[in-house]
Amino acid sequence: MLLKWKAFSSGPVNAIHPFILVLLGIVYVCIPATAIVAVPSSNCYTFDSDSHLVDFTHMVGTNFEYNEKGSISTDLVVQLCKDVQRRSQAGFIDFGRFTSPRSFLTGSKPVDYIQMFQNGDLAKCETTFEEMGRTAQVCSNFDVNIICGRCSNKVCKDEDGCICSISYDERMCRVVVELSIPCAKSGPRVFKGFTVGFHPRSSEVVYNGLTQLGFEQPHHGFSFPSEQIHVSLYLSAMSSLSVLVGQPTFRVNPTKGLGVMLTGSGANGAKPTVLSPTVLNVNWICEITRSSPYEVNVSIPVAGYDPIEFTLTKECGWF
Repeated sequence: MLLKWKAFSSGPVNAIHPFILVLLGIVYVCIPATAIVAVPSSNCYTFDSDSHLVDFTHMVGTNFEYNEKGSISTDLVVQLCKDVQRRSQAGFIDFGRFTSPRSFLTGSKPVDYIQMFQNGDLAKCETTFEEMGRTAQVCSNFDVNIICGRCSNKVCKDEDGCICSISYDERMCRVVVELSIPCAKSGPRVFKGFTVGFHPRSSEVVYNGLTQLGFEQPHHGFSFPSEQIHVSLYLSAMSSLSVLVGQPTFRVNPTKGLGVMLTGSGANGAKPTVLSPTVLNVNWICEITRSSPYEVNVSIPVAGYDPIEFTLTKECGWF
């Protein structure tokens, strides 16, 4: 079945009864305006155990300091989503750096999340000594076990969070910190693993269930030119969950001036998998020229999750 929402400007076509349009295989689509589940503005985010997005962007670089017992000259500082340092009168040692959302994992109780800082400079874990300093083993890492709320040992009284304890394992080149913080409220439930791209193995539009920059809202620099009459999108998902993916719908803003039709296996309800992505062809025809691009908001429902949504912009100037 073809999904179509055509913005008729005038003429006898407007007089056709909606029942006849359904018989012709043309369906008017109207979807409610909902918030797009977009990739956060920083790498400081993760998912809870139920796939809800948890964004810690507002806490990037927040310092949590721990003074070792019996020492006033040495302390350890965790800069959330940035790095971990040991500071002393002689300077500081970089214990590791936060690299990507893949370093921010879901934990198991009592630990809610685990933030991994890697490629640090841990004692007795060096592999070479160079003019630029020591190089640590790749395996050496610094794990921050994040607890949402109070420390289990009740040593922390700060409502903004604090380091509860530190444990070292030089043999394994590993350091573990227990950190308590007031965690961000869980956001939308994300259909992880789902991708939308312009090629069968790409994900420029949607990656891991999150709409990417440039397609979360209208961006003039990402607009398709007037002469381009269609664009093909490739959808993929984990095979075991592909049955949850529904049939896409869309809306156009403004409603008149751009004729749009969705075709392809993705529009017909075929289930996308990683090995066999489905194709969603967006066919559009400019009917009224305008200085600003038209917006085509596509929504793909997913049972039990927030819908996958993204915005395509189409130029309709003189050509």
